[in-house]
Amino acid sequence: MDLSLNERHKELQRRGRDFFEGVLAPMELIVDQHGELPEEHRAKIRQEVRSAGLGSINHSVEEGGQGFTVFEQLLINEQIGRATNGLWTVVWQPPVSLKFGTVEQRRLYLAPSCRGERRGAFAITEPGAGSDAGAVTTSAARCEGGYRLNGEKWFVTNWNASDFVIVHAHLNGDPALPTLFIVDKAQSGVRHIRSPQFMHNYAHDHAEVIFEDVALSADSMLGQPGQGYDLTKDWFVEARLQIAAHCIGAATRAAEEAESYARNRIQFNRPIWDFQAIEFMIADMAVTIMAAKSMAYRIAWEIDHVDDRKLIHARASAAKLFCSEAAGRVIDTALQILGGRGYMRENPVERLYRDIRVDRIWEGTSEIQRSIIGGQIRKRGLDIYTGW
Repeated sequence: MDLSLNERHKELQRRGRDFFEGVLAPMELIVDQHGELPEEHRAKIRQEVRSAGLGSINHSVEEGGQGFTVFEQLLINEQIGRATNGLWTVVWQPPVSLKFGTVEQRRLYLAPSCRGERRGAFAITEPGAGSDAGAVTTSAARCEGGYRLNGEKWFVTNWNASDFVIVHAHLNGDPALPTLFIVDKAQSGVRHIRSPQFMHNYAHDHAEVIFEDVALSADSMLGQPGQGYDLTKDWFVEARLQIAAHCIGAATRAAEEAESYARNRIQFNRPIWDFQAIEFMIADMAVTIMAAKSMAYRIAWEIDHVDDRKLIHARASAAKLFCSEAAGRVIDTALQILGGRGYMRENPVERLYRDIRVDRIWEGTSEIQRSIIGGQIRKRGLDIYTGW
């Protein structure tokens, strides 16, 4: 296993960093002031994504994507993860589940999503179903010509930037048949309830949506009946590694801000860097980031080289758990070093502090990740995590 970066890797890092500095960073305070990315900026930013060659980095060239490896995707996501207010989400990465669609579904949804002409949201969580996906009550009942979809979904991220949604429902209300359906937002019976305000600001929203007797054609099913968990697992692997990458980028930016401040902030006639308490804080941040990067880079490399779906799922949970919690510690320490200045909204560390908290909740809480990890250890032994 060679994790040294070649020239291509370094070029992709630079591309991601340039996009952050040139496109995303200038938008941070605008999003913070408005609570989301204003509509008038969205078309221009989509074109910037295309021009940078960053659209759909997670799909093959044949489908209209960039054809990057998982390791290459990680390098880019790490750099754009430096952005606050969830601005990294403007770099679209269509749901990986779409690649399992029919030829017609890929033509109608995946290909235009890769081009940035369409965008899909994912709807899984419900008022009574979060970590316990088996408690989902949204149902797709068979009827003449297709299905009737009924249910309520919460935390549908990127709803107001999307024109279709992938809905996790139980076929005929049977929990043994979790199934995915592609639903166009314009369809009758799809109703947006509200988009609540959250601790962080975000480029797009997290909506609550009701599906009332929505008529779906027979070819709206994504995959096969009862395949919902399997397809969602593939999406979770990608999303969890993406979160790990964003967390590393956010933590690195916070550490850099804190280090620069410590070198230049004079107290008691010397830089606060000279005080051992501050020096040790910076040392701990650096080691924590190094450990997180080492884990995430290794797991991304394994996904590209190891054909073991269960192993990949198990280790992606470990990456999401460790990197999200590590980033929380690093950013908290950075804010402490910055003192009152770190608590000001104009400071990126303050925004990162708010942003990073959700990474221990969405796409599986830290407790769910520990449950997955513990279950894998029971079944396969410690070696799944401690072996090489």
